[in-house]
Amino acid sequence: MARQTRERILETSLAMFNARGEPNVTTNHIADELGISPGNLYYHFRNKDDIVGHLFARYESRIDDALLLPEGREPTLEDIWLQLHLVFASLWQTRFLYRDLVDILARNRKLKLRFARIMTRAASSATELLQRLVAAGVMRASADEIRALAENILLIATFWINFNAVRTGRADADEADLNRGIHQVMMLIAPFLRDAERFHLNSLASVYTRD
Repeated sequence: MARQTRERILETSLAMFNARGEPNVTTNHIADELGISPGNLYYHFRNKDDIVGHLFARYESRIDDALLLPEGREPTLEDIWLQLHLVFASLWQTRFLYRDLVDILARNRKLKLRFARIMTRAASSATELLQRLVAAGVMRASADEIRALAENILLIATFWINFNAVRTGRADADEADLNRGIHQVMMLIAPFLRDAERFHLNSLASVYTRD
């Protein structure tokens, strides 16, 4: 029963953070939504930052899995597509974190350090994937171009939700908005591909521009 209550608190908090924005949700709001007392909530979590920390740990685990590169073979364009899909799906599932990123990290040094680790890991993963695509003859790019391309990919993925909110005037993104983010990253890569691979990438990317 205690484990079920703890899980319900996390699931409800995630839904409320995503819908309303984490700064606008208090532990009392969460307790009211669940129909439990604040004391019951505090039995499971010390405070709201404790809840955010546990949700971040789940996100961290998902993003680590998403950044894994294929072993024992050369990467393909499908690997790029799959990795982008998994990364943006993780962003979508914990989108409150990115929408309220500056506020959350400013008040929580531990999360700031953990998020920096994710950024370093993501940059390293993107760089290695691009380098392996060059080695496989799928794309052509210099070392400086790979570095810049990896940073631009990371930049778009990290701030796409906030950029989209400013552009559309809507506080929350929907799945179509995230699909456009995936498409934007794929189009960054396209100019570096050989003609056949570029055609293939455009075919993959077209899925994300359909109405």
